[in-house]
Amino acid sequence: MSGGGLVAPPADGRVFAHPVAAGLADAAPSGRVRLDAIARWLQDAALADVVDSGLDGGGVWVLRRLRLCVERFPRFGDALEVQTFCSGTGALVAERRSTVRDGTGAAVEAVALWVHLDPDGAHPRPLPEGFESVYGTAAARRRVRARLRHPAAPPPEAPVRPWHFRAADLDLAGHVNNAVYWEALEDELVADEPPAGLQAEIEHRAPAASGEATVLAAGAMRWIADGAGAVVATLTAQPAGSA
Repeated sequence: MSGGGLVAPPADGRVFAHPVAAGLADAAPSGRVRLDAIARWLQDAALADVVDSGLDGGGVWVLRRLRLCVERFPRFGDALEVQTFCSGTGALVAERRSTVRDGTGAAVEAVALWVHLDPDGAHPRPLPEGFESVYGTAAARRRVRARLRHPAAPPPEAPVRPWHFRAADLDLAGHVNNAVYWEALEDELVADEPPAGLQAEIEHRAPAASGEATVLAAGAMRWIADGAGAVVATLTAQPAGSA
């Protein structure tokens, strides 16, 4: 079975809970928590889960895809919890399902695909030793693939706007952090606040460094290209419930 669906939490197996709080740096002027903040919460919860599990295979995890289904946006000051579990595996990849919960229930559902690489990030690496014993019950033999789904290139007539990645956007790997890419979409949403719910997905195609970039648009799609014109990520967003 291919991955990407919002599978339900497992009846058995590891489900990790990570508390978060919607702070000043997470909120737009309206008080709505931004998508880049939600993405950051999810990657922090994923790291906390791996650290807590005790698994250390010497490799690194790189995000390939993240899908967000926002039922309602968290608000500034909310106390929340990210509940996360492994929802599928492949030879070199693992899928992670997460739910951001507030006091009334699930606010955001998410599914992410992570690729396991050598420590230098150059080559795929088998899943860490012991991964099956920790996460296998929750994954329930569900198989996933790392294949990308978005169109790789924008149409020739796609409008272009300038973008810039700062040195402050780089993470421990020396690349633009996964959560930062959502700011290209948020730059549009803050000016024209989104509806109560939103469906959005990002696919990462290549690492980016700091410097000049561009954002190309066509319908619901956005392509983020580096200074040389190479597409490093694609984004799509539409109101919740859209076909």
